[in-house]
Amino acid sequence: MTIPKNITLKVAGGLLGLYLVSAGISYVLFSYVFKGGKPVSPQNVSQTRGKIDPSAPRTESCPLNGKMFTKAEKDIWEKRRPLGIMIENHEESRPQSGLSSADIVYEAIAEGGITRFMAIFYCGASAEEITVGPVRSARTYYLDWISEYGSDPLYVHVGGANKPGPADALGQIRNYGWDGYNDLNQFSIGFPTFRRDYERLGRTVATEHTMYSTTDKLWDVAKERSLEAKNKDGEVWSEGFKPWKFEDGAVPGTQTAPTISFPFWAGYSQYAVNWSHDKESNTYKRNNSGQPHKDLNNETQLETKNIVVIFTALRSLNDAEKHMLYTTTGSGRALFFKNGEVFEGKWAKKTRTDRTIFTDSTRKEYTFVKGPIWIEVLDPTTKVTYQ
Repeated sequence: MTIPKNITLKVAGGLLGLYLVSAGISYVLFSYVFKGGKPVSPQNVSQTRGKIDPSAPRTESCPLNGKMFTKAEKDIWEKRRPLGIMIENHEESRPQSGLSSADIVYEAIAEGGITRFMAIFYCGASAEEITVGPVRSARTYYLDWISEYGSDPLYVHVGGANKPGPADALGQIRNYGWDGYNDLNQFSIGFPTFRRDYERLGRTVATEHTMYSTTDKLWDVAKERSLEAKNKDGEVWSEGFKPWKFEDGAVPGTQTAPTISFPFWAGYSQYAVNWSHDKESNTYKRNNSGQPHKDLNNETQLETKNIVVIFTALRSLNDAEKHMLYTTTGSGRALFFKNGEVFEGKWAKKTRTDRTIFTDSTRKEYTFVKGPIWIEVLDPTTKVTYQ
């Protein structure tokens, strides 16, 4: 029997329509299930990244650390806002992933003499998606430091201190109006933005050392929440943001501080830090616990152009979790290291949202070498050795 042509066309059209509807439903359901219950469109930067030419002129200055990039890289970062990620430094977490790509890194004690990093990504994560981790919990003083990176800064963590009192980081996040907005807490986002990897180091580690994400996935969540360069009200994150001052580096003939050493906590040598200046690259290379501190992503030793040591009051709450508190506002002594040299100065921060200003011994604003900046936060009684 011959089927009339018009019926064949109707059947084909119906099947096509059914396919399109089912595909659309599948996409929505996939997005719903795997993005915390909210359908999203993934951030597409691959087209722009395809235009990045490593040999192109580096004419664009990163507002966070002054490092020079190509125009194609700026086209990516200027559509985003800074991303601050909590990365742990427990011995079982080393080598971490992503620290070598951060523009700025803060290091301070999180609890019981164990240090933790807040790595800030913006310009340096433009050319590729960066795996980051292990991601750990929030601490109140890191909230103060990330708060100076413009309006609605992105803060990434896995839970946090939540007992009533001065260390209640999660309570402060709610009070600041960040919860579910610019606060990117793994507890409320889940897979696949965050994932666990028990064997990334080739051996099994405890669960608390296994949480990872990527910079692109985290910026995707920010886009979903209308937090690209502009927020939902059309405000640009950088309005009112005050960049620090930058200059080209130059290694002098005689150096005053080619090596730098300091502990964070007496008796905790596994968290003692040593930086050694490399004249050829004009960078400081990091050792932790006497070993080269590497990034698992690229197997390279962590390095920086600038080191700032902030001296500020540290106290323990003596609670069950061994939480610490740092004084983050006011002013205090600072040491600056660049080009293999050391400079005395001060730091000052008026309020939580104000920018930290660094000044030299003449009270002029300090000038950084263009490139990565590490900010080491120490108690005033800690001795820093350099020679």
